[in-house]
Amino acid sequence: MNTGRVMPQPAAQLHQPLHRTMQVADLDAVMAVEAQAYSHPWSRGNFIDSLAAGYDTELRLDGAGQLLGYWVAMPGFQEAHLLNLTVAPAQQRRGHGLALLRRLADLARARGDQLLWLEVRESNANARALYRAHGFAEVALRRAYYPAEHGRREDAVVMSLALSQIDGAGHVLD
Repeated sequence: MNTGRVMPQPAAQLHQPLHRTMQVADLDAVMAVEAQAYSHPWSRGNFIDSLAAGYDTELRLDGAGQLLGYWVAMPGFQEAHLLNLTVAPAQQRRGHGLALLRRLADLARARGDQLLWLEVRESNANARALYRAHGFAEVALRRAYYPAEHGRREDAVVMSLALSQIDGAGHVLD
């Protein structure tokens, strides 16, 4: 019988991040992180549309259930397209982005996908470095792809990862 109570977990598990699929009920927390992380955040409608379309999603939560980060990816034919990967600003540079990226790559590889694609702001040096360290290659530039300040537009760097080039632990194979 489920009483609705959460069973106590061993202390070691309380510090282990948890992962689960994003739900509409999570959007208040997701929108709060999105607004903190970006000058031009996704709208609630972007997330609702992604969930309704059945896109792949994942949340990363700390042991107390606080949102650390998330991703949204669109599956395609033998490929996945990462649309949004965000780590709460206060939690950045702690390995959460890499952990989320590895989990997405694992899901895509297990499904039989061959490639993982993404766009990233040309000015986002930290994200580009994370993706390159994970084996992504910069393959193209999309001119004026992102909205920017004062009505301007910013270019996006298109990156791809051949999923056959990483192992099950998310390490790039030589």
